Amino acid sequence: MEKLWAGRTDGAISAAAESFNASISFDQKMIRQDITGSMAHAAMLAAQGIIAPAEGDAIIAGLEGILSDLESGALTVDPKAEDVHSFVEGVLTERLGDLGRKLHTARSRNDQVALDVRLYLRDEDEKLKDQLLSLLKTVYEKASETRDFVMPGYTHLQRAQPVTFAHHLLAYAQMFKRDLSWLSDAGKRMNICPLGACALAGTTFDTDRFFTAEKLGFDAPAANSLDAVSDRDFVVEHLALFSQMMMHLSRFCEEIVLWSSWEFGFVTLSDAFTTGSSIMPQKKNPDMAELIRGKTGRVYGDLMGILTTLKGLPLAYNKDMQEDKEALFDAAETVGACLTVFTPMLATLTPKPEAMKKAAGKGFINATDLADYLTKKGVPFRSAYKITGQIVTHCIEKGITLEEMPLTDYKTFSPLFEEDLYTEIDLLTCVKKRVSYGSTGPDSVKTQLADLASFLGLPS
Repeated sequence: MEKLWAGRTDGAISAAAESFNASISFDQKMIRQDITGSMAHAAMLAAQGIIAPAEGDAIIAGLEGILSDLESGALTVDPKAEDVHSFVEGVLTERLGDLGRKLHTARSRNDQVALDVRLYLRDEDEKLKDQLLSLLKTVYEKASETRDFVMPGYTHLQRAQPVTFAHHLLAYAQMFKRDLSWLSDAGKRMNICPLGACALAGTTFDTDRFFTAEKLGFDAPAANSLDAVSDRDFVVEHLALFSQMMMHLSRFCEEIVLWSSWEFGFVTLSDAFTTGSSIMPQKKNPDMAELIRGKTGRVYGDLMGILTTLKGLPLAYNKDMQEDKEALFDAAETVGACLTVFTPMLATLTPKPEAMKKAAGKGFINATDLADYLTKKGVPFRSAYKITGQIVTHCIEKGITLEEMPLTDYKTFSPLFEEDLYTEIDLLTCVKKRVSYGSTGPDSVKTQLADLASFLGLPS
């Protein structure tokens, strides 16, 4: 297949250089997008009288035929082609002759690839949005089932205060909702069409860039031709967003790994999402959660790679920018694969409420409520805090919990303690008393669930 750039040189380079330069092995992922963009470009050329209307129709029909043959398997991508653009134009020219060579009028591979990447990402964004919505629905269902499961809430991985399992899950719902929001925002900023910017300076032909932008579903054409072909901010933004999505999944997976251990025992994972040991028959390993956690570093690497690639590039296009695609494809596919595994893993996870409650009964996680008890009786909070700390030390020395400490002992620390303190520091009471907006209290969790149901379009 003749090189698109043959002319200034004979197009013959060494085999090693040809292999090193080629991108067809990975940019063929964008072949549908490349053909879609080419059809819009052909329609514009015809509408502007740059080619005849019949020629435009014939080119579009030829491109549709290529796409149809690719989908049916009648045509396969030639691995010897330089890139996806060369392959499509080459096949079109083989089929239409000189007419196929007219397609590239008033266009460069520079604006073509910038368009293809945006179209590819737009499609990937929609897939990821659907996956995030599916995950949020699973979180909603699991949280709805576990509203009464009391567990320890942690800070510094130390037992801190009692919360419900549902409340803990709904914290991740907020993260995933932000991911959806940022994905939508990134898509809006990306929705500018570079097609028609050509190599860097525009064209002498009377093109209509607003026509192609509208036909391809963009908000507007890029306002500066140099920026149009050299901008990869949208790639960086998406990789940063993919990294953040992976970070959210990784944090959740870390907790699942902890919760499913014998030391915690808060949940049991389905056998479908665990593996065993080749030597230790008792093992049930949370490998899927660990793999998602591990793949987070891979996506971070994709982000750092493109940032490093772009940091020293002068305007406009440079071949370095070919490196954006493998990182972007890898990150998008990794996030999608992780969501594909994580959502059913969460859906089939079995909570262990008794183990959670038992753990919540230790660690003095109702100490804040004991301090609040004194504060509500007029003791300044800082003084109540100090008294409670002394009581906790006393209990540790005696090997008892706050609930087990006799009232007579309590009165040695403050005469304000009465029998009702035991009700106040009961774990269920501690949870129910959380009445502030967004808290772990039953009414608050009910509101959070209703809000999530409304967001998902579900009956609450």
